[in-house]
Amino acid sequence: MSKKLQGKHALLTGAGGGIGLAVALAYLREGAHCTVADIGPQPSEAFLAATAEFGDAVQYVSADVTRLDSIDALIASAEARFGGIDVLFNNAAVFDMAPLLESDEASYDKLFAVNVKGLFFVMQKVLARMVRHGRKGSVINMSSQAGRRGEALVSHYCATKAAVISYTQSAALAMAPHRIRVNAIAPGVIDTPMWAHVDALFAKYESLPIGEKKKRVGLAVPLGYMGAPSDIAGPAVFLASDDAAYVTAQTLNVDGGSVMS
Repeated sequence: MSKKLQGKHALLTGAGGGIGLAVALAYLREGAHCTVADIGPQPSEAFLAATAEFGDAVQYVSADVTRLDSIDALIASAEARFGGIDVLFNNAAVFDMAPLLESDEASYDKLFAVNVKGLFFVMQKVLARMVRHGRKGSVINMSSQAGRRGEALVSHYCATKAAVISYTQSAALAMAPHRIRVNAIAPGVIDTPMWAHVDALFAKYESLPIGEKKKRVGLAVPLGYMGAPSDIAGPAVFLASDDAAYVTAQTLNVDGGSVMS
């Protein structure tokens, strides 16, 4: 059986762990070469262990997506190692929350710098290279079910993820003449290391015991449980592959039924 991404080069941001790493592993198993970027100066031991079997098919690059010079350096490193980029999995993001009347400028700036500015300019710069070299690539931006609705304690994060959906639609229309597809994935509650931080913030603002919010949100999912990072990997492979050749400008809910659209 042929591999769905054989010979493709995928660039993945925010992929040192969690969802990004799960997707990188899925891409590697489907035959892609992967440039994996994250903010850490060195890859974690968990990352090295998970990717060891793929040897020279994967490289790690430290990058800060809030800095345009860092994005340029990331793309240059990716192309120097594996050639032109065919797939972008645009995943780098941060989370914060606070009551609306207490939410401050620092939180706003941090969330929009990574989740919106970083995502947009990574996408723009990769798309410019695809257009220049005539590559019919695929971009997958990571949104969230939080981008589908507002939440009282999570206003800035929700707004950033709604912006991801809007930028995905605009970019897809702009790139359609070049036969470059741009889509997004909106995960629901996914059990990643970030959830310890999320749960602690909900515990603080909703006066809950540690672990209680995580338990409640899992039970509230129609399928009855939180997703795993691997639950995002299959849809990410689909959108990157020729199986989705006629799919663009879409945001795919992968959330156990939490949002119906």
